[in-house]
Amino acid sequence: MKLDEAISAQKPLVQSLLDGVAAIGADPPGITRDAYGRGENEAHHLIRKTGEALGMRASIDAGANLSLCWAAENPEAPPIIIGSHLDSIVQGGNFDGAAGVIAGIGAIAALCAAGVTPRRDIEVLALRCEEAVWFGLGLIGSRCLLARLPPGALELRHARTGKTLAESIAAVGGDPARLAQGKALRDPRSIGAYLEVHIEQAPQLIEAGMPIAICLANPGNLRHPFIRIKGEDAHTGLPHRFRRDAALAGADLSLCLEKLWLAEEAAGRPMAVTIGRFHTPVARHSLTAVSGDFELSLDLRAYDAAHLVALEAKLHEIVAEVAARRHVTITLGERSSAAPGLMDPSLMMAFADAAAACGIKATKLHSPGTHDANNFAALGVKTGMLLVRNRNGSHNPHEAMETDDLMAAIAILARFIAKDAGG
Repeated sequence: MKLDEAISAQKPLVQSLLDGVAAIGADPPGITRDAYGRGENEAHHLIRKTGEALGMRASIDAGANLSLCWAAENPEAPPIIIGSHLDSIVQGGNFDGAAGVIAGIGAIAALCAAGVTPRRDIEVLALRCEEAVWFGLGLIGSRCLLARLPPGALELRHARTGKTLAESIAAVGGDPARLAQGKALRDPRSIGAYLEVHIEQAPQLIEAGMPIAICLANPGNLRHPFIRIKGEDAHTGLPHRFRRDAALAGADLSLCLEKLWLAEEAAGRPMAVTIGRFHTPVARHSLTAVSGDFELSLDLRAYDAAHLVALEAKLHEIVAEVAARRHVTITLGERSSAAPGLMDPSLMMAFADAAAACGIKATKLHSPGTHDANNFAALGVKTGMLLVRNRNGSHNPHEAMETDDLMAAIAILARFIAKDAGG
């Protein structure tokens, strides 16, 4: 069977897997596949069963990541890894992460059907717990794989179960004691390339009228999940000059960060600021009280490591200014970060050639999201990403990727592998 025909023939398989992970995660109005819980575990089982039916060799590493290997008889080069994740946020959409794992399965199924014999191992990697919602730390599967867990990470607690990360990993067959040694489960130098397919998280491809983008870079991020502001409780009639209003301090801080964002964008330095949580104490806030306590979360991201360092310095300046102006104490608290992910130029060129060979229009764009690809790129692994058109963004129940657009990404992926590693 010709490769183009073999790719087209995989659409029923791809659709059945998309439908399968949707059914597993069904949580109206959206999808919830909880990390290390039923949703993620059952999705891993579905992908494993499908890969094994294609003749792929399954294994689980100490971080409980699932690897499905299409093995070369006599490997001529280090393996190509196609990776993404299967967990979701709470009541999110079906395609964030899962589409990338399914794309890897679809590409290998097409190559097998076309009679391609791999000259190097090709792996599909389903990474655990990419979403930061579960532990306040994202990209956990790739952090485990590459020894990039920050100190204390194994003691973080799951937002839903309360179990520590170590307990959660052990419960699904991982080995937290091995992770605690701080040694990479895979030597980055032994990886030939890391490839990731992901839905686009902004409507740039809708705007461009194209199904696929070749990713230029992913932003790195700086995260403070529990910023705490301490002022003083008071009566609502208290004059402004006496107030230590934690809620207004939170608003002031947020607007100052937005002002920074707009100034940086105007200067040609792309970045983003997101305030995810923003609240007075739920147990005791009141219509008739000035709140002395306030809490918010911050995700600050940019595409250049030096820019992130400069932004963090500006964050601390802003915090000091707001605290002084509002007569409050602001504690940034827990901190996590992820390095920016710059894509490999040679892979971008190879993807462009593969897209042209498939007759697929593809542009080049930055991704607004931080992905597992960042951890591979940060350690010098050749890294490439394809972004798939998605009308309504991600992290919401209305993700709207068309299966035909995912098939276009699979076609590019399969064509690239056939040329690079097929015989």
